[in-house]
Amino acid sequence: MFIDETTIKVNAGNGGDGCLAFRREKYISMGGPFGGNGGHGANIKFVVDEGLRTLVDLRYMKTIKGDKGENGRGKNQNGANAKDVIIKVPQGTVITDIDTGLIIADLKGKEDEVIVAYGGRGGRGNTAFKTQANPAPNFAENGEPGEEKLLKVELKLMADVGLVGMPSVGKSTIISCVSKAKPKIAAYHFTTLVPNLGVCKSRDGKSFVLADLPGLIKGASEGEGLGDRFLRHIERTRMIAHVIDMSAFEGRDPYEDYLIINKELEDFNSKILNKPQIIIANKMDVETAKDNLEEFKKKINKDIKIFEVSAMTNNGLQEVVDYLANTLETIPVTPLFEEEAFESHVLYKFKKEEPYTIEKEDDVWVIKGEEVEKLFKMTKFNTDESITRFAKRLRKMGIDDKLLELGAVEGDPVRILDFYFEFK
Repeated sequence: MFIDETTIKVNAGNGGDGCLAFRREKYISMGGPFGGNGGHGANIKFVVDEGLRTLVDLRYMKTIKGDKGENGRGKNQNGANAKDVIIKVPQGTVITDIDTGLIIADLKGKEDEVIVAYGGRGGRGNTAFKTQANPAPNFAENGEPGEEKLLKVELKLMADVGLVGMPSVGKSTIISCVSKAKPKIAAYHFTTLVPNLGVCKSRDGKSFVLADLPGLIKGASEGEGLGDRFLRHIERTRMIAHVIDMSAFEGRDPYEDYLIINKELEDFNSKILNKPQIIIANKMDVETAKDNLEEFKKKINKDIKIFEVSAMTNNGLQEVVDYLANTLETIPVTPLFEEEAFESHVLYKFKKEEPYTIEKEDDVWVIKGEEVEKLFKMTKFNTDESITRFAKRLRKMGIDDKLLELGAVEGDPVRILDFYFEFK
């Protein structure tokens, strides 16, 4: 089954909890804090596997979860880090954060890998909080929550040249003649239901990858036919080989076919038309093809290279392969995405925004914000000292002053996530 797009949710592992412990041994008075730190939660990592050609393994993974780090223990023993979750994907996989719209990674290299969600750091044990002013802290931290993301995972095939054209113009026959690819070939539309890749070799030993895409029709960029599913695979190609049925066997005008396909490419991604393009005039063994080709040449740009071939008789195809191989050497490989499209961890780390928001819902003051919620989740409310520390951290953020400014009075209920407390 060929799957080239899927959506998954990833939950990196939470950090392990820090330990609250004290040293109590015979003959050792005032032993002090003795609790270790928690281990780091599991990261979710995507790794390229050259043996894969589809995203079918991800199709049925609705949620991928990482393990929690090991909790800290007494005697200052730190918990072990959780092992990263490795997800193998084909070369050419693009990963996008659906919530932000930013691209996390374009895995186009054979050894590319990326961490798409970071596990939480381990919570600190009470030993880590020991200071001269507080030599025996009676609190520890929970582990930091791991990142949660909703991801779109797309496969954009790694090919040098893309064969495009209307259904039944001979694309599958061409790729079967110039490579060892074995696509299904039959005398009806949309015989090709998935892209086919083939390695072509010129007479002087140069090779490149050719992609045969399912037939396009008018409206393909908007979802008609199969085009909207497979047009993405042409975005990586460096050249376009436009296959046209010059025999007009099905009653279509070759020039109209040419205009329709180019319009669909432009509507899908206007940058595609900036790629070098050649025209493969196929079915030239048919009697009417010569006259149709002469009319066609009068209407198109004279700079576009036209090759007369017959895929049925394998006539003229080697010249096409030789030309493509030589031309590709002069075309640089350009990145698929602009740098601005990628997610930047530096941007997120330093962007200026309010650390919290306060709204009144019914009679309850609701405090929201990533920093506040993380502080709440990492606080162990099992000792008075821990609760006092939590309150001081909120006060330091300016939450108390903000509540007073908004009109809160003593005794008003305040909520953070599912936790309610009274404002004092």
